Amino acid sequence: MGRSKFASLCLVVVLGIMTFVASSQRSVAQEVQGDLSKRVKNKVQPTYPELARRMAVKGAVKLMVTVGTNGKVKSTKVVGGHPVLVGASEDAIRRWKFEPGSDEATGIVEFIFQSDN
Repeated sequence: MGRSKFASLCLVVVLGIMTFVASSQRSVAQEVQGDLSKRVKNKVQPTYPELARRMAVKGAVKLMVTVGTNGKVKSTKVVGGHPVLVGASEDAIRRWKFEPGSDEATGIVEFIFQSDN
């Protein structure tokens, strides 16, 4: 079974098992490392995924981000984090704006998903 099919199957099973978790969740960009730290113009926070909320999943997602000379995210690579939180993190980082530069820039961005309680 392929990795994406296995992940999809796991999500379906978890949804079937989970009923309700009452917790307030939020996400924040915690840290920007590397060449990117001085180039960030606008940050967009990820939306906490409903599935993660139901599962009470929290933790950090680290992404290796490459920004092109035009200031737009060229690519991302997951360095670590819960699979249920990764998609929201990648969606958010792709909406970040960076200062244009003469060279591509690469760095690590870490999003923290945590409980407000």
